[in-house]
Amino acid sequence: MTDLISALIVDDEKDSRESLQSYLGKYCPEVRVVGTCPDIQSAAEAIEAHQPQLVFLDIEMPYGNAFDLLDQLESIDFEIVFVTAYSQYAIPALNLSAAYYLLKPIDIDELIAAVAKVRAQLQEQDRLVRAAVLREHLQGRPHRLVLPLIDGFEVVEAADILYCEAADNFTRFYLSSGAQHLICRKLKFYEGLLEAQGFCRIHRSTLVNLSFVQRYIKGKGGTVVLKNGKELSVAQSKKGVFLERLGGGV
Repeated sequence: MTDLISALIVDDEKDSRESLQSYLGKYCPEVRVVGTCPDIQSAAEAIEAHQPQLVFLDIEMPYGNAFDLLDQLESIDFEIVFVTAYSQYAIPALNLSAAYYLLKPIDIDELIAAVAKVRAQLQEQDRLVRAAVLREHLQGRPHRLVLPLIDGFEVVEAADILYCEAADNFTRFYLSSGAQHLICRKLKFYEGLLEAQGFCRIHRSTLVNLSFVQRYIKGKGGTVVLKNGKELSVAQSKKGVFLERLGGGV
């Protein structure tokens, strides 16, 4: 990687393009802006022409959004920092794929952190993997998660997760392979992402994959026994929802 990171700015608002370019010039001297684009058509052409290492990409634009642009590209061989005024449908997909995003108005410290993350990721050879996972989530098939680790990340299938356990501000993932990962995100975050994949919150500190539940033992709240023999407590307040979802074949 060269010392300077070549970057393209894609945003339909002229003021936003100019302010971001100004911030980069002042606070991120390691970034060289090779062009700015107001729409996805000109952005596709600029990506082909300049082959940037980094694209700052506004999510909501007229005549097609950021994901329409990504869909029409044969490959995504560059880092992406999404820029958004907050799009509720998009943020979960970005989080799942470990993509970086900035909320408007852009915070300088967040911008500097985003560029630092990009610099680190450009030294890795996993951009195509992360891009593939991003495409999958944006297309409404969130069957895989990208778990950020200290030395990189791991892509895991939702179907391979036995259960997740809260650990203060962290979440510990227990996989069917026996592996464990401690991730710096709260359990509530993953509950929202995994609920549609057949997971159920059975306790304040436990999110379980219903497909691995083999037995339920009655009690005040009860106990779940997984196929590997692991026993997990069910909170009394969660018992009704759990039994309903389990009985519904979710």
